Amino acid sequence: MPLKQGFKVIIRRICLLLCSVLLCLAVAVAGVDVYISAGTEGSTTSVVDHLPYNRCGLLLGTSKYRADGTLNPFFTNRIEAAVMLYHAGKIDYIIATGDNSDRRYNEPRAMFAELVERGVPGRKIFPDYAGFRTLDSVVRARAIFGQESFTVISQKFHNERAVYIAGHYGINATGFNADDCSDSGRIKVRLREVLARFRAFLDLHVTGEQPRFLGEHIQID
Repeated sequence: MPLKQGFKVIIRRICLLLCSVLLCLAVAVAGVDVYISAGTEGSTTSVVDHLPYNRCGLLLGTSKYRADGTLNPFFTNRIEAAVMLYHAGKIDYIIATGDNSDRRYNEPRAMFAELVERGVPGRKIFPDYAGFRTLDSVVRARAIFGQESFTVISQKFHNERAVYIAGHYGINATGFNADDCSDSGRIKVRLREVLARFRAFLDLHVTGEQPRFLGEHIQID
């Protein structure tokens, strides 16, 4: 076989191998996405009356603003959902958990301010400044704030992942689904969620990932 032809054969085989690996990875990612949704079916709801009472709501953080400077509807809708549950008597306290990795970026502080502005007393809100990831937020809700049962507040796709993580750790979590976003931003977020679910699956079942920080217990009373 001429050298040039042999080189082409090798390249072709490498390309086929890479395509096979990528296909298997895509199938695995899609499979985990479906698995988590199926495994948490019935554990989230958008209807307040269908939601059981929990002492605490775990409000999952996101940026208040989009990259273009406009309000992030995912943030606004989560705040409104948390306020709704508080005033409906479905929760008594709110753990506002999110990223605080940069001095100029503080999700818990932004959520705290919005909640207070909408009538939730500050003494009923407990910021969690180390909720860098959903896994961190869920685990810290029990390890730091002492909650064995709580209501997760976010959009449905995010709630499903959080409830799945909670179930892995033996935590009784229910999700209340805030309104979704109807514009093109939803597609980008949904694609990111598929990858986040795959990473969460690996964290729980392969790498054993733990929260970045724990710390002293915080009493909620």
